[in-house]
Amino acid sequence: MHLEMMDFQFALRNLFRQKARTAMTLASIVFGVVGLILSGGFVEDVFIQLREATIHSRLGHIQIYKDGYLANWTKEPGKYLIDAPNIVQAAVAKIPGVVDSMQRVTFFGLLNNGKTDLPIIGEGVEPAKEAAQFGSFFFIIEGRQITAKDQNKILLGEGVAKSLNLPIGSFVTVLANTPEGGLNSLEFEVVGVFRTFSKDFDARAVRLALPDAQELLAAKGAHAVVVSLANTLATDAVASRIKAALAGQAFEVKTWFELDDFYAKTVDLYKSELGVLQLIILLVVLLSVANSVNMTAYERVGEFGTLKALGKRDSDISRMIILENCLLGLFGATLGVAVGVALAWGISAIGIPMPPPPNSNAGYTAYIRIVPSVLIVAFLIGFIATVLSSLLAARGAARVPVVEALRQNI
Repeated sequence: MHLEMMDFQFALRNLFRQKARTAMTLASIVFGVVGLILSGGFVEDVFIQLREATIHSRLGHIQIYKDGYLANWTKEPGKYLIDAPNIVQAAVAKIPGVVDSMQRVTFFGLLNNGKTDLPIIGEGVEPAKEAAQFGSFFFIIEGRQITAKDQNKILLGEGVAKSLNLPIGSFVTVLANTPEGGLNSLEFEVVGVFRTFSKDFDARAVRLALPDAQELLAAKGAHAVVVSLANTLATDAVASRIKAALAGQAFEVKTWFELDDFYAKTVDLYKSELGVLQLIILLVVLLSVANSVNMTAYERVGEFGTLKALGKRDSDISRMIILENCLLGLFGATLGVAVGVALAWGISAIGIPMPPPPNSNAGYTAYIRIVPSVLIVAFLIGFIATVLSSLLAARGAARVPVVEALRQNI
């Protein structure tokens, strides 16, 4: 134990003695660790903001339909109306983690401005509940939100309003098929234009108050019950409880993740890119540290020759070099994590203005998230890269013959 403590003290003394080389190696380690923390935190923020935008602008956390709705509702929409959505909502409200639920009616139709028809996707919603639970990423860019007291008022997606050149206060006619196969139409006043994180959705979507949508379709009930949760991470667990509560009643329960494959594809893409970035940073740190360690070892050949002449073995020299770099890797990785976290906090306090992502018209402010798993991976990469780079240098320096090594002192 005493010998190991002496080796530790000797290695620590050597690091402080070689100040320039130690500082160069530390800088390489810190740079790599900080790069991993910032890139990993940025990607995590992309995941979180895209997830919440998907949930709070369109889909909600969970949606409940009649069994077979998603596969067949376009052919027979009337067949898949939930006749008593209030009963479903009452059952859902008893489940822990559920904040609220709301009814929606969905239909395909035509929007006419007096001159042109445009195919649209219509949603009949409960305005107050939708605004309270899912309003954070549902932006009203012109006019106002519809309310429960409104009659024959309509919100247009940004793309719809631009396509038909419809200002606030203009009147439009919506035509839709009833469940019995008839055609019905109602006139609406445009009171607002909305924008979500989906450009394609905004180009075809309109929103009405639920009673107006039911009058248009000449039908009661709802196509979906949309559930809002207190915690997005509890979505799967709550969905399982809802399925159990509704077992045997011919309902299908879908989470937001199942309804939107764009998010899953985006996550897979960014994870692949982050993996490549981590590999590149690992190689950069490995090569930088290896170069610094090799130069340091070469400059200390004379010192190693003296130690050998005093009775030290090759294995002792190798162990000393590896121990020094273990300490260096530990210091560098720890310092890198501290600097990375400090920079992440500083950058997040300011925010990073971002342009609209693909398939969106809405820009956003990005942040650097502090992710424990990313901190651990970054620390391990910085430490392991340093230790690995020292192995070859230790082996080469220890094998220099003692006579040749002593010549370096002349």
